Amino acid sequence: MEYTELGKSGITVSRICLGCMGFGDANLGHHAWTLDEEHSKEIIRAALDNGINFFDTAMGYAGGTSEEYLGRIIKGLTARKNAVIATKFLPRTQDEIAGGISGQKHVADCLDKSLKRLETDYVDLYICHMWDYHTPIEEIMEGLNTAVKDGKARAIGISNCYAWQLEKANAIAERNGWAKFVSVQGHYNLLFREEEREMIPCCEENGIALTPYSSLASGRLVKPADEMTKRLETDGVAKSKYDSTKEQDGIIIARVAELAEKKNLTRTQVALGWLLSKVTAPIVGATKIRHIEDAVAAVGVKLTAEEIDYLEESYVPHKLVGVMQFNHK
Repeated sequence: MEYTELGKSGITVSRICLGCMGFGDANLGHHAWTLDEEHSKEIIRAALDNGINFFDTAMGYAGGTSEEYLGRIIKGLTARKNAVIATKFLPRTQDEIAGGISGQKHVADCLDKSLKRLETDYVDLYICHMWDYHTPIEEIMEGLNTAVKDGKARAIGISNCYAWQLEKANAIAERNGWAKFVSVQGHYNLLFREEEREMIPCCEENGIALTPYSSLASGRLVKPADEMTKRLETDGVAKSKYDSTKEQDGIIIARVAELAEKKNLTRTQVALGWLLSKVTAPIVGATKIRHIEDAVAAVGVKLTAEEIDYLEESYVPHKLVGVMQFNHK
C-alpha cells in the first residue's frame, strides 16, 4: 500500500479508500447487495490487513446503519487512530427549513448523530454530501468550521458539486478565517470523465484532494460490455448513468480488457491503475475479499503514456447523471 496526504489537511490516507455504502441493514437501505454486519466485518478486516486506513460512509447509507457497522467494527478491530473515517451529511430537510433550523445547527445536529452511530468523538473528514440550494452556504461553512474548531472533525470536504461552488465556498471560508474544503468526492472513472473539464484543474491549482466514487463505473469497467453486474441489475440509477453511451463505452471496456490481458493484470487493476494516475485516493466498494486484494494490487500498476492515451481516446462527452443531474434549485 502507498500513502499520501489528503490535500493540505495533514491527514495521511491510503491510496485506496474503502467505500462503505454497501454495508448496513438491507431493510433500511436501497440496495439488494447490502452486506450484513458479519460480512461487512470480513471486508473491513481484509481492508485493514491490506493496508487500507481510509473509510468512507454517510448518514444516508442504509438509514445510518452503515455508520453503525463501520464504527463498531473499527472499534473492535483496531485503535481509532489507525483509521481515517469520513462521513457525509445531507442538506436540510423541508421540516428543518419550516422549523427555522439554521444551516449551522443542521451541521451540528447531523454530526452529533453520526458521531454517536460511529461510536467516536471525532471524524477525520466531514463531507457535505451535496450542495444545499435552500440553505446559505455561509451557514454551512460556519457550521463546518465550528465542527473543526470543536475537534469533532479534523478536516472538511464536499461531494457532488460544481467547481464554481467549491470556489465560492472556499472563498467565503478564507474571507472569514474558517476551515476550507480539502477534498472533493465526485463521479469520475474511465467511462465518465466530465470532472476533467473544470473540477480537476480547479483542485490541482488549489491542492485539493480528489477522492472519486464510482471508480469502476458500478462494475461496468471490469465486465464484458453486455454482462450486467448485480449492482447494475438492481440499481436503476447506476444503470442509467451509462445507457446513452453504451456503444462508445463498450470500446473503452474492451480496451481495458485488452490491456489487462497484455500486461497480465485484472481489468480492475487496469481501470484503477488509470484512475490512480489522476487522483489522490479513489473510493472502491467491495462485497468480496478478492475485491479488496484486486484494488490494493492496482496501487502498484504503472501505465505508460501511450497506454493511458489508448484508454482515453475513444471517450465521448456524457450527460450529468445521478445526484448531479438534479443538483439545482
